[in-house]
Amino acid sequence: MALARARRRERGVDYWPGFVDALATLLLAIMFLLSVFVLAQFFLSQEITSRDAVLDRLNAQVNELTQLLALERANTQDAEDTIASLRSSLSEAEAERSRLEQILESGAGQSEEAQERIGALTSELEDERQVSQRALSQVELLNQQISALRQQIGALEAALDASEQRDQRSRAKIADLGRRLNVALAQRVQELNRYRSDFFGRLREILSDRENIRIVGDRFVFQSEVLFASGATEINPTGQEEMQKLADAVLDLQEEIPPEINWVLRVDGHTDDVPLTGTGRYRDNWELSAARAIAVVEFLIDQGVPASRLVAAGFGEYQPLDTSGTPEARARNRRIELKLTER
Repeated sequence: MALARARRRERGVDYWPGFVDALATLLLAIMFLLSVFVLAQFFLSQEITSRDAVLDRLNAQVNELTQLLALERANTQDAEDTIASLRSSLSEAEAERSRLEQILESGAGQSEEAQERIGALTSELEDERQVSQRALSQVELLNQQISALRQQIGALEAALDASEQRDQRSRAKIADLGRRLNVALAQRVQELNRYRSDFFGRLREILSDRENIRIVGDRFVFQSEVLFASGATEINPTGQEEMQKLADAVLDLQEEIPPEINWVLRVDGHTDDVPLTGTGRYRDNWELSAARAIAVVEFLIDQGVPASRLVAAGFGEYQPLDTSGTPEARARNRRIELKLTER
């Protein structure tokens, strides 16, 4: 009967690891997309800030030129008012000259006085003409300056329009780059997740259903007792057999994963919360957990796994699976975890 119950358990399908694997994959993809979105927003804000600074400088120049144009227009109006006044004075002088000429013709006795008056008026008229000519020259110069200012304003407006167009094109390029990057990275994550699932499936098959070898989330967990004696860092013969199976699975997986996927197998060492005496080879659980992780990595390297695909990390007692403090909980916390991930 016990054999029949064991067979029924073997025929049962455990959906929980696949569900956890899918949930972890979804979480990683969401976190990555958020990271890409933040990075794209940062570059976009940098680009917009530089464009806004250019626009501010151009607007300041336009305002300055507008003020100069208003000033030149005021000067032109003053010059035109002066010309009008001079023309009025010229008309009065010409009328006075005509009157004097009439007086000269009507009275011979007043000829000399009229001639002197005519000469004075002629001199004043010439002066007024010269002043009017200078005013006209100034008006012409002001008109030329106004034309030049208008050309500068037109050039600045054209530069402003071109800057806005470049800004719009840059935003469109950034948005397109972000979309393409999201798609590419999502594909890479999906590929790695597929290989991770295949890898864990193979490990589940070749390492059998031992109670002290299990899957927790996206990690394959070996209890330390499978690989090491208490307080030791040398892998025992039984552990070497299990690690040899693991190395064969990694080598087979390496042949299937495309070279453009930069993957690594991370080996994490964990201990329980019982402190070491400090008189042995290792001072604390940090050193013991790191040494055990390194021992597993070195064994895999000896079996042909490339060192560039392996990472060793020690966590001591600070990442427990069970915090109840019982002997069973401490035994669960003493473990070696394997995780297939990106570098």
